[in-house]
Amino acid sequence: MPIETWLLFVAMALVPALTPGPAVLLAISNSLRFGSRATLVSGTGNAIGVAILGFLVSFGLSALLKTSATAFEAVKWAGAAYLVFLGIKTWADKSHLRAPDLGSNLITSNGRLFRQAFIVALTNPKMMFFISALFPQFMPHHGVRLETVGIMSSTLAAMCWANHAFIASAGTHLRQLILQPKSQTILRRTAGALFIGFGAVLAVAAR
Repeated sequence: MPIETWLLFVAMALVPALTPGPAVLLAISNSLRFGSRATLVSGTGNAIGVAILGFLVSFGLSALLKTSATAFEAVKWAGAAYLVFLGIKTWADKSHLRAPDLGSNLITSNGRLFRQAFIVALTNPKMMFFISALFPQFMPHHGVRLETVGIMSSTLAAMCWANHAFIASAGTHLRQLILQPKSQTILRRTAGALFIGFGAVLAVAAR
């Protein structure tokens, strides 16, 4: 993958990696309840889950490409449309992440922290659909290359882990700030605008 293409992928992957969602809420919860180390453990589980999800989705798309090149092109168009839809939905979303219940049963095992984050990553429908929308834009028409999938999956996973590491290193005040409804509204609207913009760019590029 050329460096220019990779940088474009990084710019687009920043949005799902940083947008508040189940994985971010889990990271904040673990950080507030168990400390920075627990957040890094769960962040590792999340990153590995995201990487595996990237491979699973990509090989599913590879099977589609072998079946029909037209169908693969349709997936690229659908992916661009989905990003625009996701942007509008994210902008209009009025729900907010709530602070974790600090009095609930503590999870002290690193293995349990890892598994919990791993499962959250693999079962996150928003990440699954985002990968389905984004990855095809960077795949060659003649086939899905393992190297390209590996670069994209590992890059996205590393960005998700870095976000968890930032949350782990942030102070309690900053973590509480992320949980404030006003802050989440700003983050969601920013993410929504970026989703719409990226979707429009990909739609033009797919023509």
